[in-house]
This record gives sequence, C-alpha cells and structure tokens, in this order.
Amino acid sequence: MKNGMNIKGIFFTLIIFFGAILFMTGIKKADAPENNPGFSVPYPEKFTDKPLDGRLLIMISTDDGREPRFQISDGPQTQQVFGMDVENWQPGENMYIGPEAFGYPVHSLADVPEGEYHIQALFHIYETFQRADGHTVKLPMDRGEGQQWNRAPGNFFSTPGTMEWDPQKNGPLEIVLDQKIPPILPPEDTKYIKHVSIKSELLSKFWGRPMHLGACVLLPYGFDEHPEARYPLIINHGHFPYTFSGFREDPPDKDLKPEYSSRFRWEGYNRTVQEYAHKFYEYWTNPHTPRMIIIEVQHANPYYDDSYAVNSENLGPYGDAITYELIPFVEKKFRGIGEGWARFLYGGSTGGWEALGVQVFYPEEYNGCFAACPDPIDFRAYGLVNIYEDKNAYAMLGPWKKVLRPGHRDYLGRVSSTLMDMNHRELALGTHSRSGAQWDIWQAVFSPVGEDGYPKPIWNKFTGEIDPEVAAFWQENYDLRYILERDWEILGPKLKGKIHIYCGDMDNYYLNNAVYLTEEFLEKTKNPPYEGEVDYGDRAEHCWNGDHELPNAISRLRYHQMFIPRILKRILETAPKGADIKSFRYK
Repeated sequence: MKNGMNIKGIFFTLIIFFGAILFMTGIKKADAPENNPGFSVPYPEKFTDKPLDGRLLIMISTDDGREPRFQISDGPQTQQVFGMDVENWQPGENMYIGPEAFGYPVHSLADVPEGEYHIQALFHIYETFQRADGHTVKLPMDRGEGQQWNRAPGNFFSTPGTMEWDPQKNGPLEIVLDQKIPPILPPEDTKYIKHVSIKSELLSKFWGRPMHLGACVLLPYGFDEHPEARYPLIINHGHFPYTFSGFREDPPDKDLKPEYSSRFRWEGYNRTVQEYAHKFYEYWTNPHTPRMIIIEVQHANPYYDDSYAVNSENLGPYGDAITYELIPFVEKKFRGIGEGWARFLYGGSTGGWEALGVQVFYPEEYNGCFAACPDPIDFRAYGLVNIYEDKNAYAMLGPWKKVLRPGHRDYLGRVSSTLMDMNHRELALGTHSRSGAQWDIWQAVFSPVGEDGYPKPIWNKFTGEIDPEVAAFWQENYDLRYILERDWEILGPKLKGKIHIYCGDMDNYYLNNAVYLTEEFLEKTKNPPYEGEVDYGDRAEHCWNGDHELPNAISRLRYHQMFIPRILKRILETAPKGADIKSFRYK
C-alpha cells in the first residue's frame, strides 16, 4: 500500500508540475524566437490599430474538407488546437506560439509529428468589463452568434494553408490574420414570429455596460383577428436561438441535398428536420390547437450561449432579469395573461435543467415544468463524478491503478471521449472558464467568484483535482435535488403537480444518473407528495423527452405538440376562480 500511495503521489506531482509550466508559459506574450519551432502571428493591422486582448488559437488539421476552425471537437475525429492568452497586443508586434502553449489533444507542439498539415490561426477578441462587484475581467462578449469562438463576428482569422511541419527545424512559421468574421444580420419578423429585445437594468448594473435580453416569440393563430384574447405563455428554454426554431411555413425544399446524421444514424436528416418544422406549422394553424404564446429566450452572455436562467455570482442576476423584466415585457406587448398559473416551462438538456431550475427557484411564477434530459440536477452524479466525495474528477484512483472517467458514450455504451479530454479541449480554447463550452459554463454559473474575478474552479482544469469548498458552495446554491430536499417543507406545497422529468437511460452524457437520484427523493415526498412524473426511455440517448412511440430523432422535433395539450389541461384544472380561460380558446 505504501508503494502504491507513492506512485499515485508522484503521478499527481508530475501532472501538477507540468500543468503549472503550461499555464505559466502558455500565456506569455513574446516575439518569435529565431531558433524555436512554432508559429509567428503578426498584429492584424489590416483591421485595427487598437491594443487587443483575447485568445490566439492555432488549428492543425489532416483534413482539407473544411476549415480547421470547424474541426475541433470532443470525439476521436477532432483535429489539433493550441491556445495562448494575449493581453495588450500592440500594432507592429508579433505573437509567438511555441512548444510551451497548451494544446488539445496533443499538449505540446513539440509532440506534433513531422508532416504536411492544413493550418489556420484565429484570434478570439475579449472585452474588458468593470463589474459592479469591483472586479475587472476580460471576456468574449457574445456578438449575435451564440458564443461560438469560430463564428463570432469581429474575430480575425487566417485563410487556411498547407504547411510542412518539422519540430526539429529552426524558426517559426508565419501565419497572417487576413480575414475578419462579418456581422450577423438580424432575423426578419414574419406573421407568426416576432423578435424583441430589451435593455436589462439588472444585468447592465451588474456588468457595468448595457446588457440586453431578447426573445423569439411565436404568436398564436388568429392573434390579430382576436384582439380581446389574452394568452398563456410557454417558455421553451434551450441554447441560443437566432430565430424561433422548428417552425417552417413552407414545405421542405425539393432540391435540398440529403445530409447524413451520424448522431441519429439517419440519412437525409436535414430534410426530416424541415418536414417536422412544417408539420408544426400545420399543427399550430389547426383550428383545434390550443392558442398560446411560445418564446425562446436569447440570453447569450460573456461566458456561454445561455445563462441557465438563474442568478449567478459570475454571470449576474439572469434569473430575476428574465422572470421580472423580459417575461412581463413580452406579456404586455403580446397580450399575455401575465400570471404564474398561466406560465409554463419546458426544454431539453440545458433547457431541461433550466425548466426545472427556474421552477424550483421561482415556484409560484410558473405552473409547471417539463424537463427533458436535464443537465446534472444532483451533483452526486455530475456526469460520472460525485463532487462531494471524489477527490479527482478525471480518474477513479486506487493504490496501483487509475481509471479515466468516460465523458460521452452512445446507446451501446461505446465511449468516444473521456471527461479529461472534454475539459482539456476547453482549456486549450480558453482559460478562466472562457472557452464558451459546457463544463466551463457550469463552473461559471455555479461557482463563487474567485479572487481574480473569474469563476473559482470546481477542479483543477488540467489535473482534475476537486476543490471541496467550491463543491460545498455548489451544493447549497445549485444542486436542485439537494435544494428540493432541504426546502421541501416550503417548496412542496408550491410545486405540487409541477415537476415532470424525462431522460433516456443511455443518455450520452450520463445525465440519467442524476435523474435516478432525484427520483429517489421525489418518490419519498410527503406533506405533500410531489404528484409529478419521472420517466425513462429504454436505450434512449440524449435528448429523450418522454415519447415512447417515436424514435428520439423524431420526438426531439415535437416538443411543442407533446406538451401543449398537457399545458391546456393543467390550466383548466388549476386556474384561479374567475380567471380568464375563455378568450384564448377560440377556433
């Protein structure tokens, strides 16, 4: 046992030592050394003459089918990326990325084999925020793209080129940032779809600059012809929507080139998506469809394409801003009923966590949630990590052996990425939770603010060592199962009949484990019993939503049709005496 403990100690000492070197040297600004292999990137004087802050990325690819910036992923087909933080980049200066810069999946340029590669550079621009909490932070503000570093308007990138790489040769290779991503045009309104935006006073105060919230609004059939009608409101939570998704007035394009979906193993899935979007339009305009307003919220922020719709020390009061600023604005503008009994929540994945989280944190402002495949709702099953008991997130450790934890699987259990892989990709894309990716946004939402103003890490991003103090903060503030159990005496009466959770038992991200643990508590509730529903799809992957009849590839395109009739039933059963339940029920 003593020898085993020494081996484990030496292993983690080496990881922490080399990880510290990568962090310290990977963010250094330097001119290009003459005798070192690497990449030299001149200041992009073609586009600007102001000092720049951001993340400089170099992508190296063996596939010339697409630009390298679109080939970085968690799966085995990913290409290579190296990243370096840049501060106060001045005109006339060159930035050098060398062997010390942190990379994924290969950590150092020194370990990239000699060969011919397709190479591209990109500079992800950061903005300086003077927050109300006294911290100054540098972050990539969303610019209408939904926090995607490889598509963000204003970012500079190079035309992909083919280069010979040999780490034994002297001198860096120069890459010129000769392109700039153009602005994104705003979506156009239609008869049924409207787009609204408001300046949030709550968020603007927190961030120290104007901050906005938006909504893509789907109006009911007959909205203009029935000015006396007032409508229930459905909030369909999920990732950033450019416009209202899954609604198409025209039939599928006849000339649409079929594309294969590897996720669903479905030939021509792009056409299937159009078919079901048109079917939803036909459903929405059917005389027998309940008349309601549906919105998709636009709340992309400096950390992610979505705020998780709750208040956060690092993101600010998004929960209050959405519930008390945006939703009343939408209801007033589009004749919503404007009361909690006539508001409903649903969504999947991120939207599933939000649907349940918002219902828990604002129990009387909403009358029910349908949470499909929610992100971890019990942090004893944060993926395959128990953040309260495990010492390390990336590996299960024994006296002689370590076993890396999987991060992604398919319905047969075949693993395509480890938890360490997924986090190392994010670390290459951005330090301080600035990758714009999944594990970083959970950390940004759930963590306290660190001394440097950035989210305090739940674990060391390189080694996976968990911080128990941060884990305790997460539990008290965002572990939904724990909060429900802790506060059931108060929350129970307000949530009776409102909680509905659905998940595939082979969820790709192991999200079903947290659902199992939450179900154990809900089934034991008394005074009152929760009177909701938890259901599982046999061998169903992410994002199963409760449909036992249709395959997951189809049911994910039918959220609205599935839940709207159930919402109407709930409204009629729970509306206060004298409430208007007739004006919106026209044919």
